[in-house]
Amino acid sequence: MKRRSFIQKSSLLAGGVLLQNPIVKAIEADDIKLKIAVIGCGDRGTGLIKTMQTMPQWFEVTAICDVLDFRLDNAKKILGNAKFESFTDYQVLLKSKNVDAVIISTTLSEHFEIAKAALLNNKHIYLEKAMTYNIPQALELVKLKEKHPNQILQVGHQYRYAPLYFKVKEMIQKGYLGKITQIDCRWDRNNNWRRSVPNPDLERQVNWRMYKEYSGGLAAELLSHQIDFINWAFDTHPTHIMATGGIDNYKDGRETFDNIQVMFRYGKENMIGNFGSTLSNEHDGYLFRIKGTKGMISMLINDAVFYPEKKALKELQTVDGVTGATKIEWNKEGGVPIIADKEKDGSWYCLKDFYNCIYKQVEPTSNVLTGATTAVCVHLANEAMYTNTLQSWKPEYNVFG
Repeated sequence: MKRRSFIQKSSLLAGGVLLQNPIVKAIEADDIKLKIAVIGCGDRGTGLIKTMQTMPQWFEVTAICDVLDFRLDNAKKILGNAKFESFTDYQVLLKSKNVDAVIISTTLSEHFEIAKAALLNNKHIYLEKAMTYNIPQALELVKLKEKHPNQILQVGHQYRYAPLYFKVKEMIQKGYLGKITQIDCRWDRNNNWRRSVPNPDLERQVNWRMYKEYSGGLAAELLSHQIDFINWAFDTHPTHIMATGGIDNYKDGRETFDNIQVMFRYGKENMIGNFGSTLSNEHDGYLFRIKGTKGMISMLINDAVFYPEKKALKELQTVDGVTGATKIEWNKEGGVPIIADKEKDGSWYCLKDFYNCIYKQVEPTSNVLTGATTAVCVHLANEAMYTNTLQSWKPEYNVFG
């Protein structure tokens, strides 16, 4: 994704170069490293460390933090002989002058407090999804970020950065699918979602995704990506939310559901979004189908195919605007593969843009406003699910004004 293209697609631009920031002052080229700390060294935190190790021209991990010693030890092994500091208290880490930015990859329940502290300590933030645990935190973080315009806050909805998803968004906007009325999404697995626990006393800390005190469950951890993409692709949010779920398979003391189905009604677009996830069958895995009067796009994580309706075939065969190729190549099911760069995964593109946004003072595509909108969607989905009630979007959730 070229920088000029990113700026054109971004809905927000910051107020130019901030001269009071000594790092930004000196930046003319992508050759100055960002000193970054990782707060939360579980699977996601260490995964992002590994991604940044493939980007040494832009990132230097100068600090790590976790409340669990075995996670810190694992992160230390990954970092090897690199020079870095190790902390168990993020408040102490945030005082370090050897940290420009932080990655927050902790339990969802901790996102807001750590992000708030990072802003107050003038650190840039890459905050994993979902942005916050609940709606009040999302709205408060929006207000707090307004008071800290010099700090970049990017939310880890990485599909906003993958070239394939940009291409699909463009096809939607250009009308290739016609009038879209149905969206079907799944993210299924067949495992109990557990991590091994070195000490039984650490059960809730290690397997935090299973407990309501810490987690938004499957809606936050998996479906939030697809929910966020629809918000972005259509510049929208749901007006009404229905959901159901249960602990239908794993009777092991967990509190968050292992089987859920969420339905969003997008009133402005006259569109329905179905979002489902189970931990009891992996056949479908990740599926994303966007259905319109002229065609359907079927997406996996890194691949997508456009299936035109019969009445749209003649138009498509006349003008090739889908694949970017000079000749349309149909697959055996009558679909057109959507060609987009997939050399890197979404996290790589996301982190690269985090670097650009900090040094060029441009608001991220996935920012505090978009992150808040998706966090509200996830919270409302869980409210509908756990209380068996219909939830409605309220005017105060419109963070874009």
